[in-house]
Amino acid sequence: MTIEGTLGLQMGRTFELTVRLRYLLYTPREYSNNPSRRWPLLLFLHGMGERGDNLDLLRTYGPAKIAEHQPEFPFICLTPQCPDGETWIGQLRVLKLLLDEVASSYSVDLERIYLTGFSMGGYGTWWMAMNYPETFAAIAPICGGGMDRFIEDLKHIPVWAFHGADDLVVPVEESQRMVDAMRAAGGQAKLTVYPGVEHDSWTETYENPELYEWFLRQRRDLGRK
Repeated sequence: MTIEGTLGLQMGRTFELTVRLRYLLYTPREYSNNPSRRWPLLLFLHGMGERGDNLDLLRTYGPAKIAEHQPEFPFICLTPQCPDGETWIGQLRVLKLLLDEVASSYSVDLERIYLTGFSMGGYGTWWMAMNYPETFAAIAPICGGGMDRFIEDLKHIPVWAFHGADDLVVPVEESQRMVDAMRAAGGQAKLTVYPGVEHDSWTETYENPELYEWFLRQRRDLGRK
């Protein structure tokens, strides 16, 4: 992986192991001004419609869209692209290796690594966090779901989930079930349901600055095993 690039812009890169994974990487404009500063990192998982080999598709939604137009966005933003015919659940290992590579190559605050995604990426957010619960300070899954029997390992991670009340693609019960399981396990989880909204619950969510303020208030205990 090469790390050169114009700071303050979102650059396209390729990570290759046994799987070739293309991704966007954004660094804030102020990244180079203070070499000792550690930055929060936001891992963003897109939906099914953005799979493939065209990175421009990723620039149209969510944190990647914000990073494209706001050079002051206060996160290092990592946006991988899922290959055609695959899902994030099948890419968890390579996602973790890519995340580790970026975290070790850039000035990342390891106490503030966050995860979010919508639809297919909402499912990926739940699954990624349940498989690597020691990694993330907070997660925000949007119109996703998962296997709630694995929720115990996730209970220490703050969760803010989002869903449209009238979603016919992924029923709102998917998010509700996960949040209920988190609460029953003693975790910190909340669910925002948008009345009258169908599958696109991500546009309103990612345009809300409260989400990013909430992320930045969360820190992971690096001493936790």
